Amino acid sequence: MSALLSDARSGVSLAPRALYQDVAELLRQRIFRRELEPGSWIDELKLAEQYGISRTPLREALKVLATEGLVTMKVRRGAYVTEVSTQDLSDVYHLLSLLESDAAGVVATKATDAEMAELQTLHQELELAAEPATSNTDAFFAVNERFHMRLLEIANNRWRDQMVADLRKVMKLNRHNSLLKIGRIAESLAEHRAIMAALSARDAQLTQARMQEHFANGLEAAA
Repeated sequence: MSALLSDARSGVSLAPRALYQDVAELLRQRIFRRELEPGSWIDELKLAEQYGISRTPLREALKVLATEGLVTMKVRRGAYVTEVSTQDLSDVYHLLSLLESDAAGVVATKATDAEMAELQTLHQELELAAEPATSNTDAFFAVNERFHMRLLEIANNRWRDQMVADLRKVMKLNRHNSLLKIGRIAESLAEHRAIMAALSARDAQLTQARMQEHFANGLEAAA
């Protein structure tokens, strides 16, 4: 049976689909907003009561989040929001660097002029979000992700897209720590400028190198 759920605090409203999928999305966003902190125990009874549902769809939702790496299931102890270790971060950033730099190289040589213009427009939005007068960390996060995901769409490899999507969910558990480091937004923007310049030059090798540098610096800031 499908359902329509909403989270009054966040304004999230979801189209009809399987109930456990709605619940998974609500919990996913609460984890990303750090309303459910890494390492915290997930109170199933409280959540079931809050959403007006039984524990069955809630447990199915937790299984989905566990497969994404956002939740850790502990025997006889229940579900916990995953804590990302230094090694976890290193592994995730390493794989994202490989996958996204490969995609960037493809885009540099195969993207149409219209697709390049789309990326340039997104980059300009990123520049605006980082300006002192309009600086908005959440907006910068959002546009940054849109840029990376659009680049992946243009590269057009659904298997790579799925792997990146899963890895980025885990990365978000630590995202605020990385970009809130003093000066990191400015550094990230400068790295994006370098990536965009290499893309515009249609230089696949340089684009790959710039993207790898971007992730290496991101890992250093996140650690």
